[in-house]
Amino acid sequence: MGIRDIDDLPKNAANYTVLTPLWFLERAATVHPTRKAVVHGSRTYTWLQTYQRCRRLASALSKRSIGVGSSVATIAPNVPALYEAHFGVPMSGAVINTVNIRLNASTIAFLLGHSQSSVVIVDQEFFNLAEDALRIMKEKSQGDFKPPLVVVVADESCDSRTLRYALGQGAIEYEKFLESGDPDFAWEPPQDKWQSIALGYTSGTTASPKGVVLHHRGAYLMALSNPLIWGMHEGAIYLWTLPMFHCNGWCFPWTLAALCGTNICLRRVTAKGVYSAIARYSVTHFCAAPVVLNSIVNASPEDAILPLPHVVCVMTAGAAPPPSVLAAMSQKGFRVTHTYGLSETYGPSTVCAWKPEWDSLPLETQARLNARQGVRYVGLEGLDVISSQTGQPVPADGKTIGEIVFRGNLVMKGYLKNPKANEETFANGWFHSGDLGVKHPDRYIEVKDRSKDIIISGGENISSVEVENGLYVHPAVLEVSVVARADERWGESPCAFVTLKPGVDKSDERRLAGDIMKFCRSKMPAYWVPKSVIFGPLPKTATGKIQKHVLRGKAKELGPVKLSKL
Repeated sequence: MGIRDIDDLPKNAANYTVLTPLWFLERAATVHPTRKAVVHGSRTYTWLQTYQRCRRLASALSKRSIGVGSSVATIAPNVPALYEAHFGVPMSGAVINTVNIRLNASTIAFLLGHSQSSVVIVDQEFFNLAEDALRIMKEKSQGDFKPPLVVVVADESCDSRTLRYALGQGAIEYEKFLESGDPDFAWEPPQDKWQSIALGYTSGTTASPKGVVLHHRGAYLMALSNPLIWGMHEGAIYLWTLPMFHCNGWCFPWTLAALCGTNICLRRVTAKGVYSAIARYSVTHFCAAPVVLNSIVNASPEDAILPLPHVVCVMTAGAAPPPSVLAAMSQKGFRVTHTYGLSETYGPSTVCAWKPEWDSLPLETQARLNARQGVRYVGLEGLDVISSQTGQPVPADGKTIGEIVFRGNLVMKGYLKNPKANEETFANGWFHSGDLGVKHPDRYIEVKDRSKDIIISGGENISSVEVENGLYVHPAVLEVSVVARADERWGESPCAFVTLKPGVDKSDERRLAGDIMKFCRSKMPAYWVPKSVIFGPLPKTATGKIQKHVLRGKAKELGPVKLSKL
């Protein structure tokens, strides 16, 4: 006998609808047709116009037989067309594949091939990149290459010659493409909530492509979890500092439609651009990686507009934020919410939920508590730290390191066409993040490192994040990243790559390095102290994360730290 409910009432068309964030746009257009939805330079679209444009896009795609089972790639910065694609593409039944604009042509060629994208919507600035990628695909295909339809997005801030060139190569202009669509197109919601809405690649290696597939149901739940955990209000004015090509902008394109808010597009992210937008548009919220927060905190007096005209809420994720940066943001009047997650969990899905009793603590203590990754989002059902050996939860002692694992509706469907990776990542009914962390007595989790970033020195594990946090406190340090370097005595030892603040005397690097090491000795256990300090700019990914693998390569080129005579 199966378990019986109190009734035998069936689902029907009146009481059951597939969950999808696409309905949020229809509602925003109905409730606030004349409210500004998207602002980009001199261009402004209302919610009604945005809905019509998205329906035109869906219609234009459908007319070209693009629908369920197709994928549409975008190669664009934060411009209105990329926002519209988050609705228009899935309204046609297709899946949106937002490609990172800072990847190289060969990686993009691989991703377009792997995802079998039948349309590429590309911003005019990146047309050459798309063209190079398609050329590589054609060369590798040995004659049976069916090129995707290329749609080019014009931008008033770009050189008109690149647009003319693209059109000369046979690309369709985006506005012309929309004109071919019907603004009253009767789009169909998905038949099944498990239907895919988005595809995003976390790494472009041919060996193990990680094309993360997300579904309508998860996107709906994340779009509604975002404002709940952040306390966002109806009509929020949101600045697009976070790239929409990064985990679909953490699902905020759909959240903003649910809140009938206003999207302020930012094509290039600079501290000056952020401060100006806050002053000009009364921005209430924005998301950014800690690297961006660092540039806001260290902005020159002529770039910053301070004091802020009102409290601005900031969500940060993408790397562990140094407590010193969090404290500096608070002092400037930003209210920072710290979240953590992965592309595989629809973006951030844990939050360091703020407790009123922390308000009376010293600023440094507040920043230290807020630097933890916290607890699960309201839309996520399971979060834990488990032992890599036993698979059992680690004790909540803030010391025992384990792997951070997730379970629930905010976990991806899986990696596209990669059964081996799926088997590993979903082992024993958990999504395995590959991040190492601890669980504090208050059950808040804290990331200590990516499993590959842990430094093992003389048999002791060193968290590169903790060494970095110590270094960020040094008055001359603007940015820092710590990686393992081979060490003749200890096996490995920490090697710090440091970017100095503007105005610091850089003439005597040896003295500076010595000063930094001395500073570290006063702040941390001796074996954590970097044995080598290298100065210069840090290599970054498209989303502003520091590329540790590049630095590990540099550390390798330096060779091992020699056995000292001491």
